Amino acid sequence: MTDSAALGRPRINASEVDDLAREFENASAEEVLRWAVERFGDGVALSTSFQATGMVLLDMLNRISPGTRIFTLDTGRLPKETYDLIDAAQQQYGCSIDVQSPDPDELKKIVGRHGINMFYRSYSQRLLCCETRKVKPLDKALSGLDAWFTGLMRSQGGVRSETTKIAIDESRGGRVKISPLADWDTERVWDYIRTNDVPYNALYDQGYTSIGCDPCTRAIEPGEDTRAGRWWWESGVPKECGIHLTPDMKAQALQQASSAQTSTETGNN
Repeated sequence: MTDSAALGRPRINASEVDDLAREFENASAEEVLRWAVERFGDGVALSTSFQATGMVLLDMLNRISPGTRIFTLDTGRLPKETYDLIDAAQQQYGCSIDVQSPDPDELKKIVGRHGINMFYRSYSQRLLCCETRKVKPLDKALSGLDAWFTGLMRSQGGVRSETTKIAIDESRGGRVKISPLADWDTERVWDYIRTNDVPYNALYDQGYTSIGCDPCTRAIEPGEDTRAGRWWWESGVPKECGIHLTPDMKAQALQQASSAQTSTETGNN
């Protein structure tokens, strides 16, 4: 893995990141973006799955630093509406989206072993699918970078509730993980989108509130949590693909899923 020293850029340390997180806690998203672009230059990029938060950041970044790299992860099972939005964003902003895909040989191997819809069978197989289609392509996309932008918000709950605007991502080789919208909520996101005529995924108009792979996402019912439509058949485990889970979080979630499965099997005997 290429690191900062190899690229001639000084690695930011954990102590400095903690100070910066406190310093930028009350800063605007635009201020955080400007700081990061000035600090890291071509060593920072926006990772977006083209959800509403990602489109807000893309719009802001286009105004602040239109040359900053933008990449997305094409799992091979995204909804048509997401692909349509990628094209629309490139056309509207005149940007080039770097599309990262899973390793075809590795994907063929796990599908051959576990089936094309393996994610429905168990939590561990779902995480394996996500690992192959999303986590590993992300790690490849981050090679050579010092920092990356995410659209995480604390208001999304779960493991995201403690998100700071600037953090060390220990799961990504100690890179700096920057979440300019950490203190935003859904209402503020949509206010920005409407005010600035930002394109968005058409599935939002069909009751979707969080959009991932096609078979793993559905519209939510009235009163449900905004992430209830993700991996809708699961309960008692984080509604996450693994990108934003630390190794400890992942191990704990796997243990919870295993315990729940054992309890269910015992109850059915």
